[in-house]
Amino acid sequence: MIIDEKKEKTMKMVCEHYYIPKDDIIGEDALFICEEEEIIGVADGVGGWAKRGIDAGEYARQLMNNSVEAIFFNNNTDPKSILKEAFMANAEAEIQGSSTACIIRHNNGILESVNIGDSGFMIFRENKFIYKSKTQQWKFNSPYQLGNSKYSDIPELARTMKIAVIPGDVIVLATDGLFDNLFISDIEENLKSKSSSFSVAFSLAELSRRYSLMKDRKSPFSKAAAKAGLPHTGGKFDDITVIVARIISQ
Repeated sequence: MIIDEKKEKTMKMVCEHYYIPKDDIIGEDALFICEEEEIIGVADGVGGWAKRGIDAGEYARQLMNNSVEAIFFNNNTDPKSILKEAFMANAEAEIQGSSTACIIRHNNGILESVNIGDSGFMIFRENKFIYKSKTQQWKFNSPYQLGNSKYSDIPELARTMKIAVIPGDVIVLATDGLFDNLFISDIEENLKSKSSSFSVAFSLAELSRRYSLMKDRKSPFSKAAAKAGLPHTGGKFDDITVIVARIISQ
């Protein structure tokens, strides 16, 4: 798909976010919002590194920081190129750990995305689900992840997508703390009952946290576990990052 960068812009993406760290301090997720360039991103540091005495969130935070630098200092606006640049900066700095990631750019009615692992996004139109980015995982609960170890993955494995959006569409970009605990119907009901993007982001994050602590509720995570032959009841306690973006007319 060829996009005319000089075409008069008639649409804009506006965003709000909410983050609940599982440790109530910093957590292992990270995000960025670049309003001027209409680019947003989330990352989820892989918690297993904490067992080795490594801050599991540092890799994710630096990946998002490097993404912002790629946008503002190097005028980079292509999501996959941004991710590659951020990944290389982490490698050069020898940042320990690994992370999933998803970056989205809105360009006048076209969403361009890159995601690796199980961070991702959904699109809703008139409060109805129309699209979800594909999850990448090697096996159940083992997502693709960028990192510097020999077991980590590389940006070339990330999935890219371009999809058209229209004014009124809502994009929910999040880490797996949301997707493991909320069904699509949960999000649709939330969109119907909330008016502002911030209230949606806040409500989705808080609902995800509440459901993650319920031991007897069927969840997307428990359904996936059962499919993998690993019975699990309830949700998955995790960091929860949510960015809610609306496409509006200019």
